Amino acid sequence: MTTLYSTQNPVLSAALDAAINNKTKPLGSLGMLETLAKQIGLIQQTTQPKLIAPALLVFAGDHGIVAENVSAYPQSVTWQMVENFLAGGAAINVFARQNHCALHIVDAGVNHDFGKRDGLLDRKVAHGTRNFAQEPAMSVEQCAQAMQYGAELVAGLKGNVLGFGEMGIGNTTAAAAIMHAMTKLPAAECVGAGTGLAQDGILHKQKVVQDAVAHHAAIVAGGAPLDILATFGGFEIAMIAGAMLAAAERRMVLLIDGFIITSALLVAARLQPAILDYCVFAHCSDEHGHRQMLAHLGGRPILQMGLRLGEGTGSVLALPLLHASVNFLCEMATFESADVSKQTA
Repeated sequence: MTTLYSTQNPVLSAALDAAINNKTKPLGSLGMLETLAKQIGLIQQTTQPKLIAPALLVFAGDHGIVAENVSAYPQSVTWQMVENFLAGGAAINVFARQNHCALHIVDAGVNHDFGKRDGLLDRKVAHGTRNFAQEPAMSVEQCAQAMQYGAELVAGLKGNVLGFGEMGIGNTTAAAAIMHAMTKLPAAECVGAGTGLAQDGILHKQKVVQDAVAHHAAIVAGGAPLDILATFGGFEIAMIAGAMLAAAERRMVLLIDGFIITSALLVAARLQPAILDYCVFAHCSDEHGHRQMLAHLGGRPILQMGLRLGEGTGSVLALPLLHASVNFLCEMATFESADVSKQTA
């Protein structure tokens, strides 16, 4: 695996601070936009960053853990929502169109045969994972294949901003299990309502996650991130982790969405800690556990809107703020160019 290096550069960092502080505004008055502008400048290694051809990859996959009755919806909703994506009718389609973001739909492992379809990238590893309450969700080989597919998809993109979305009934359970196994936080802090479970359903789901992690205690104790991913993850989560690593290697800005996407980042960051320099955390999801996951990674979300849909919706909604951050840095007048007096005290 190629070593991913930090974006930190003291000389460039100082130059970006100077450029930001010399704009016609009080120091720090653009708040998080200033933080974003500096981060993107460091990612791109320039004081004049540009956002080129933003794209979103939405990965869909099914999960064997649904056999444990952990979702309010049947597994068939996964393939039905893929059809909705292809027809342009989902929330992510609406927001991607609105924000001029290219949208790519990937079959990572849906339990359905779509045949050849315009707009669908077929990278199916299998027809869904196995039930990790009883056995590992996927083999080590399947996990590696999924990650490689994710990396290859990134290699075919032309832009420098990439968001990640997902669809998969049961994937909040997989993400919660990854979180529980990797952070050692109690299962009660990792498990939420997902697609809309009532309280008794959440408690049942919590027990399923707790028992499954205990069942695979030897793997969890070993702490190897790829083993944990293969044991509890989904094909879409593994593909996202591989795509994230490849995107950071290409110095792309990584737009991180909600709970499931951040669980993939947990794995990627354990493999390559420097990946966090490339990550912009779009929002804090209302899915229980996401706030704790962000805190574990040191992530500061841009938006907090009560979202918990997934699909990459939070990432695309945050995209205009990324544009604003680079635009003010590149286009806003300086005190000298505008002949405006600087702060004197």
